[in-house]
Amino acid sequence: MYQVKTFNAIAQSGLDAFTDNFQINSGEEPDAYLIRSVNLRDAEFPESLKTIVRAGAGVNNVPVHAATEHGIAVFNTPGSNANAVKELVLGLMIATSRNLFAANQYSNEHTEADVSQRTEKDKTKFNGTELYGKKLAVVGLGHVGSLVANAALELGMTVVGYDPLMSTDAAWNINNQVKRAASIRRAVKDADFVTVHVPKNDDTISLIGTKEIAAMKQGVVLFNYSRIGIANNKAVLKAVQDKKISQYCTDFGEPIIADQPNVTITPHIGGSTLEAESNGAVQGANTVMNYLESGDTTHAVNLPSMRIPFEAPFRLTMIHKNVPNMVGQIATHLAGLGINIENMSNAARKDTAYTMIDVNTLSKADGDALVKELNEIPEIYRVRIIKHN
Repeated sequence: MYQVKTFNAIAQSGLDAFTDNFQINSGEEPDAYLIRSVNLRDAEFPESLKTIVRAGAGVNNVPVHAATEHGIAVFNTPGSNANAVKELVLGLMIATSRNLFAANQYSNEHTEADVSQRTEKDKTKFNGTELYGKKLAVVGLGHVGSLVANAALELGMTVVGYDPLMSTDAAWNINNQVKRAASIRRAVKDADFVTVHVPKNDDTISLIGTKEIAAMKQGVVLFNYSRIGIANNKAVLKAVQDKKISQYCTDFGEPIIADQPNVTITPHIGGSTLEAESNGAVQGANTVMNYLESGDTTHAVNLPSMRIPFEAPFRLTMIHKNVPNMVGQIATHLAGLGINIENMSNAARKDTAYTMIDVNTLSKADGDALVKELNEIPEIYRVRIIKHN
């Protein structure tokens, strides 16, 4: 029986997805954390903890490096909130192009008896533009960006995309009418709207800065619904004040852009729909079960993605440093105990590697001895033995 601990309210559909082999918040030694927004960056992890699964796209609230050194696999649920973010961005594109926020403020400020006549006289102040025929630049064509690009085409827009790291799976999901640009500056050139949908890492911090803004047309509308810091808010605010950017919409507030004209801040609600929360919870529950019961690392953020059919009675999994001779050392220990390897798989992700070994027979004594010996190898973070259900 595996123990799962939750720190946030997880959608019931996700909790219901767990089989009878899992108990939720009932044990003192959890095998898994299923979380949403709880901050674990300064948390101390119990030795029993084997995986942390974030029901959402980002893992900025998880100390990934520290988790790896504790032998803990960290996962997210990419794509679970993609449609929710897409719809919010499209809604804001319509709202900004039709001046809906200013029109709403006007209506709230003018409640006198002759408001209908006044409105008829003043409504030309809120004349907007239609999305049809306008150009949209999408920076990042992953789960969210590809949906935004395809939806914009359906609205009659011209769409240009830029993503140097686009996966094969993502490419299949993008309409072939989306034009591809070789650089951000080429993508944003002459675009009426620019929207950014990339993960946050060292390469994407301030991805939209002074130089990229300079390449945009006068009066462009900019959206950042990726992560805080992807757009350099200092550079963006100056461009808004200079009217280079006519409207800036973001899901991530900072004091520098608070209460600024032509800046719309939503409080990190991109994925805050009942459907997205349910999708993330169900995907997160399945991820927990797959990892604990088979060692599957699909969507891991600190391990290579591996999904190997589990057909033998026993499987050994090892999280270890990506250094030479690790597989040789592991195989030597198995051979020393007379354990025959039926199948072995190994892959690496930067400095961390993951090895799965299937065996047909493994007594409890041999298993205990093997775990003890392998754990004495300094480069190994964690050894697990999984019995096939």
